[in-house]
Amino acid sequence: MSPSEITAFALTLLIMLVGLAGALLPGLPGTPLIALAALGHRWILGDHGAATWVLLTLIVVAVFSALLDFAAASYGAQRLGATWRGMVGAAIGGLLGLWWPPLGWIAGPLLGAILGEWIGGRPWSAAGSAGVGAALGLIAGTAVKVASASGMIVLWVVHVLWKALKAA
Repeated sequence: MSPSEITAFALTLLIMLVGLAGALLPGLPGTPLIALAALGHRWILGDHGAATWVLLTLIVVAVFSALLDFAAASYGAQRLGATWRGMVGAAIGGLLGLWWPPLGWIAGPLLGAILGEWIGGRPWSAAGSAGVGAALGLIAGTAVKVASASGMIVLWVVHVLWKALKAA
C-alpha cells in the first residue's frame, strides 16, 4: 500500500468508527455513515478501494439495519401498549441517559417512556408496561444497529486489506 492508500484507509476507518458510535448513540447516522465512508474510499482510490459487491452489501445492510431498528422499536412499544407519547419519552430519556453510561442508557429510555405515558394520562401500571415495551424496543433496535455496523466495518476492513495483500 502506498502512503496515500494508507492515509485513505486510516481516515475511512476513523469515519467508520464514528459511524459505529452513531449506531450506539441516538441522532447519529451510524450505518449510513459507514456505507458512505466506504463509497468515498472507493471514489478516491478507484480500483484500490472495496469491490462493488462489498459496497452493495454495505448499502443493503445499512438499509436493512435502519428498517429493523424502526421495526424493533415499534414492535416492542406496540406489543406492550405504548403510545406515541411513550416512544417520544423513550427517545428523550435515551438522549438524557447518554450522560450517565451505562446505567443511563437503559434507565433513560425506560423512565422516559413511563413518564411520557403517565403525562399522557395513563395510570402508572399501564405506563410502566408500555414504558418497558418502548425501552426494550429501543434497546433491541440499538443492538441491531451496533451488530450491523460492526459487521459492516469488519467486512470492509478484511476485504480492503485482503485486496491490498494480494496486490503486493
